[in-house]
Amino acid sequence: MAKKDGKKHGSRSSGKDSERQRNGKAPAPLRELLRIPGGAKIDLSSYPAGATPTGPQDKAAGLAATAQMSEHLADLQERLWAASTAGDRRRLLLVLQGMDTSGKGGTVKHVIGHFNPSGCRIRSFKTPTAEERKHSFLWRIRRALPEAGEIGIFDRSHYEDVLIARVRELASRKEINDRYGEINRFEKSLADDGVTVVKVFLHISYDQQRRRLLERLDNPDKHWKFNVGDIDERALWPAYQRAYEIALDRCSTAEAPWYLIPADRKWYRNWAISKLLLEHLVALDPQYPKADFDVEESRKRLLAQNLTSPTGL
Repeated sequence: MAKKDGKKHGSRSSGKDSERQRNGKAPAPLRELLRIPGGAKIDLSSYPAGATPTGPQDKAAGLAATAQMSEHLADLQERLWAASTAGDRRRLLLVLQGMDTSGKGGTVKHVIGHFNPSGCRIRSFKTPTAEERKHSFLWRIRRALPEAGEIGIFDRSHYEDVLIARVRELASRKEINDRYGEINRFEKSLADDGVTVVKVFLHISYDQQRRRLLERLDNPDKHWKFNVGDIDERALWPAYQRAYEIALDRCSTAEAPWYLIPADRKWYRNWAISKLLLEHLVALDPQYPKADFDVEESRKRLLAQNLTSPTGL
């Protein structure tokens, strides 16, 4: 992960990539560079939100690199769906978390641009309904999980119950502490059942959030996106940063690690998420199922129908 070190962009990972390239080695996978190790005692202030720790270093290059991945991503999605028709239960779940204006909604729109929407399951988790409050905090999450062959996208998630709940003191500290363990067990059960969980923390800076909120106020077409309550939440920035640090530390596991993506630059955020998804789907390597019928016999029958057209056609 890229931490502050006084260099341009504060990119430690970028330096490692340069060294690998000088030695004739390919850059390390992004999921290694941006992964948060469990028990790392995360200090978010040491991770510059405007960094470009690896990959393209300017907007034009970033947009081009992202576009180049689109066809490959679409092909892998189709293969994942096709494999499910033959009993492959694997699927992928992208979990997006971040402060207001970090780009969760924009990321959803961007990700969908790569894929066939019919193979995606998207869910945005807001304040629990009266019905949802009658159940465990994971109840509504389980009901929204992707099915075999699908790509699921969560705009916010079960982590709200250890983030907002902690900051706003909506539950006792003991209950919140117990939830970290519940989350880890839940995510391990997903991995055991064939779900690849990709958890992304969109790391935005305090100043960039202010700029984006002002943009919404200055543009009448974006007033619908502005929530007066965001100002109150912004006043709790230090508490939210601490809540995220604890969640990232306690819930980055071998089965479901967290990835920290610098999100001040939208183009870099989109490239990094596309790259993460590509790496995970390539690792899954879904395959088209073999035909369960006689291909040549079907070909002969189809070609034979072309000899005489049915009456009236």
